[in-house]
Amino acid sequence: MVAGRWRTAGRAVFRVVVVWGVSTVTMLALAGLLPDFRLQSADGDSVTRTAITAGWGAGAFGLLGALVWPVIVRALLLVPALVLGLLVFFLNGSLLLIALWLIPDGRGTANPETAVVVAAVMSAVASATSTALAVRDDDAYRRRLSRLAHRHSSRRGEDPGRSGSPGTVFVQLDGVGHDVLRRAADSGVMPTVASWLGDTHRLTPWRTDWSSQTGASQLGILHGSNHDVPAFRWYEKDRRRIVVSNRPASAAELQRRAVERTADGGLLTVDGASRGNLFTGGADQVALVLSVAARRGHANRSRAGYFAYFSDPANAVRTAVSFVAEVAREIGQSTRARLRGDEPRVGRGGLYPFIRAFATVVERDVVVAAVMGDMLAGRTAVYADLVAYDEVAHHSGPHSADAQAVLERLDRSLALIAKVAEHAPRDYRIVLLSDHGQSPGSSFEDAYGLTLRDLVRAGCGLPVPRRAERSKSGAEARDAARDALRTALHRDVEEDGELEQSAAGSDPIVLASGNLALISFPHVPHRVSREEIERRHPALLSTLANHPGIGFLLVHSEEQGSVVLTPGGVAVPLADLKEGDGGPLAPFGPGAVDAVRRTDAFPHVADIMVNSMYDPRTGVVHAFEEQIGSHGGLGGEQSEAFLLSPLELSPPVPPGGELVGAEQVHRVLRRWLRECEGPQVPIGPRVFARPENVREFSRRDRHAEEEVPVPEGSPPDETM
Repeated sequence: MVAGRWRTAGRAVFRVVVVWGVSTVTMLALAGLLPDFRLQSADGDSVTRTAITAGWGAGAFGLLGALVWPVIVRALLLVPALVLGLLVFFLNGSLLLIALWLIPDGRGTANPETAVVVAAVMSAVASATSTALAVRDDDAYRRRLSRLAHRHSSRRGEDPGRSGSPGTVFVQLDGVGHDVLRRAADSGVMPTVASWLGDTHRLTPWRTDWSSQTGASQLGILHGSNHDVPAFRWYEKDRRRIVVSNRPASAAELQRRAVERTADGGLLTVDGASRGNLFTGGADQVALVLSVAARRGHANRSRAGYFAYFSDPANAVRTAVSFVAEVAREIGQSTRARLRGDEPRVGRGGLYPFIRAFATVVERDVVVAAVMGDMLAGRTAVYADLVAYDEVAHHSGPHSADAQAVLERLDRSLALIAKVAEHAPRDYRIVLLSDHGQSPGSSFEDAYGLTLRDLVRAGCGLPVPRRAERSKSGAEARDAARDALRTALHRDVEEDGELEQSAAGSDPIVLASGNLALISFPHVPHRVSREEIERRHPALLSTLANHPGIGFLLVHSEEQGSVVLTPGGVAVPLADLKEGDGGPLAPFGPGAVDAVRRTDAFPHVADIMVNSMYDPRTGVVHAFEEQIGSHGGLGGEQSEAFLLSPLELSPPVPPGGELVGAEQVHRVLRRWLRECEGPQVPIGPRVFARPENVREFSRRDRHAEEEVPVPEGSPPDETM
């Protein structure tokens, strides 16, 4: 044992010496190439003296990187991630200037701009050398992973030995539809996924709710309820505010409501970690989680994920270099698309290249590193969201070459996670899933020359921008509104007065969520009925329903209950619609009727729900936002998500069954966690939001919640 320790220590010293030597040579080479970087005195030095100076500088820079860099990063945790990524270069360059200042006799000097370049190159070379040495020595690599796992476990007061029960890692590929994943695997774009399909994993499609977007899907998956989430953004009359799923305050409120409704902290309540998500899922360990991002002080641990990653200067430099490369890549791709005249196309200037680089580089690197750390720490359940594909597909198209390249890089991240699982202190089952897909198509504005908000205002007889007024749709809506108003003015005086009074000061709120839009009249405290809308704005509903870019409307009628309005003035009561019987919602795919009926029952459903047109032949929809790949409503691939699960877990549904809705996916994931002997539902009371909203789950309660039938042959639920 003593001899083994000496060998281990000797190899560690050897690696340090080699990295130091390579860094010294790199510094000498840079001093020869860069005119503003000097390692000699003004009178000149011998080769030996210059080499010693380089050794001093490389050693000082390495020590500063190991000792000072983590302190700097921790001090900058409150800096926005995008700013931190840009600061990495300058901070690293500052450390190099300090290292040069520490060289005896002042022989090392460099301009600040040159110091940034030298520091970046040296960090990259040192990281590559260290990695290469670890790769060559498999035993050293395994020992390093084992030490990391032991250190994490010791901090948590746990036994670092390999656990008998497997853990579970859920990786969400944001926006990747079922067919997109299948094609990427079949075409070789995602070889890791291809190696899993049919060999170690089973692929199961699942259908989203009407609101096919991350806020609704992830809330349902992590917290078991997405009740009263009608869209990505909506107006709540009782609170007089707009809720937007990706705002910290809104995400925190949605999570609180879900916890209150289910009386359960979430999927990750016990020994769980939430990485890069909108919601915590009840996890204690969080990084880049939006619902806790607004917290101040020690209670907010979400930014700690940045420290864990950027405390290594090599990681920081590598990610910063990749960030700059991704910005350049996006600028080049958008320029080529513009020169080729690609259609459909949306604007990709301004801050978008930086936003894309954050999603595809910084967020990916930090989240993947956090997941690997969780696995080395032996945590029971980890849920991570990788948003890269979704961000690029919105602006480049879900089937574009740009989006395919992102899938290829995500596949490499999955391969890395799978490799780390081999060295974790417990076995891990990796489950891959998505929250929705994306449907292609030009935006509503590009197709018709005006926004939906312009069309609504024109239908109400309100002023619209000149460009929208000149468009065919805008002109038709204005004419229809004038004609309807003239007809309405033939009513008796009381009705005329009511019409004029209600039309004044009643600007509707129009909110877009992909190809789903919500129209609300904020000055009316209740859900406005079809009859009220026609009295207030006689041309509005007919203008919307007959527009070629709109598929159907959902409004409430005083006489018929909720009705679906389609072109030609057809109004079908929602209660009369049935799945599989045709009808106005049939073109939008199976489950459309049930999805619309469920949303219609939400307390905060809008006065008018608008779903864009959908062409079943081409799969095209028209987003009410500036997107050429969209999701949020019904129509095409956006509603077709996937679940890729290990074969040792029970099938998500029985043969011939369907997996429908995010809440049902939640119940499947909970069942899998119980099969892994990792109970995720607290046995006794625990405070998640408010003590009065938490109850103890009994065997009967939890069985009553389990609506997903367990396929025959599944392991018994021993935790119940």
